[in-house]
Amino acid sequence: MTIIPFDDRDGWIWMDGHFVPWRDAKVHVLTHGLHYGSCVFEGERLYNGKIFKLTEHTRRLFRSAEILEMEIPYTVEEIDAACVETVARMGFTDAYVRPVAWRGPEQMGVAAQATKTHVAIAAWEWPSYFDPETKRRGIRMMHAPYARPAPNAAPTEAKAAGLYMICTLSKHAAERAGYADAMMLDYRGYVAEATGANIFFVKDGVIHTPLADCFLNGLTRQTVIDLARSRGFDVIERHIQPEEMTGFTECFITGSAAEVTPVAEIGDYRFTPGNISLSLMDDYSQLVRGKLVVEA
Repeated sequence: MTIIPFDDRDGWIWMDGHFVPWRDAKVHVLTHGLHYGSCVFEGERLYNGKIFKLTEHTRRLFRSAEILEMEIPYTVEEIDAACVETVARMGFTDAYVRPVAWRGPEQMGVAAQATKTHVAIAAWEWPSYFDPETKRRGIRMMHAPYARPAPNAAPTEAKAAGLYMICTLSKHAAERAGYADAMMLDYRGYVAEATGANIFFVKDGVIHTPLADCFLNGLTRQTVIDLARSRGFDVIERHIQPEEMTGFTECFITGSAAEVTPVAEIGDYRFTPGNISLSLMDDYSQLVRGKLVVEA
């Protein structure tokens, strides 16, 4: 597969209030966000010309920035409008959208009081995160070598760039071993999430998912919980011990990129994509394309 570098593409990127040619959307090598991880972002999906839950994503971007003591110099409405204009300029109807905010090069060092917060929005075409056939069969996952940190050790409520390095390392380890992804535990040893997606399990028709108290409570996670409950499924949010996976029959992960993806294997544990996983995968696909309405 040929990979097109992200710095060498045609198109436009919204950057600090203006559209610039894709290849000219650059930052200085001494940008604070590059050296110290002072950067927050969102991952959004455009379906049939509409960004799914756009305002919810933008509000989370602002909340993440607030947690990192960064002040975004725009309103939620302005960022929403910029996202819409970006995908329109690119001519996309189905795409991935990436708003990102970071501390600039105005000050270099651990302290960053003098830096400005810069914002950019890019969009690109991105098919399913996992091959459609593989999704229905269920992906294979291994156990991650890293754990999610405690809330008093990192700003775990923020979608912050620095928190993803252990995800990158865990994903690399999984791919080198022939797996699609890795399941991370939290700092207490409970099941947490995949490297870029939340995780769910099924036992006796009941859905169980880890309590999001030290990792991101994903917007897709929240959406799928609503979908499940609208179908009459019970959803229990709780701490899950790794050994409990022996008793679960189904497993799936959720995220803006992963959408709803069944899991067939996590290390020595086996699952069979069944009615709940596959129905929620299909329901989510219908919902994001405007073909399904969920009653509040």
